[in-house]
Amino acid sequence: MWTYIAALLGSTAIFLGAFGAHGLRSRVNPEQLANWHTAANYHLMHALAVLALALFANASGQSIRLPATLFSVGVLFFSGSIYLLVLTGQKWLGPITPIGGLLMAAGWISLIRLVK
Repeated sequence: MWTYIAALLGSTAIFLGAFGAHGLRSRVNPEQLANWHTAANYHLMHALAVLALALFANASGQSIRLPATLFSVGVLFFSGSIYLLVLTGQKWLGPITPIGGLLMAAGWISLIRLVK
């Protein structure tokens, strides 16, 4: 399942990154475009982290549920809120972004428990 989620995260990161680079350049200001770029970068980095975890789980038999879930939900909250904020201008989305960042950081910290 986690390989599929990594593939979904990775492909959407590429599509959304390309959309930001080519479809938004003339529609949003440079700060919004930079925010979009940050969201796409974090999105792709964590897609790769979930893929690495999935490969690790397949090789080791260890559960990766906690870090993979934290990374995936973190991407949804962090990157997703930035994408929506840039597209809609809805300021209420702003406070969701740091929650996603905390979830992603917690995912990295949770990797400690995978070390035996």
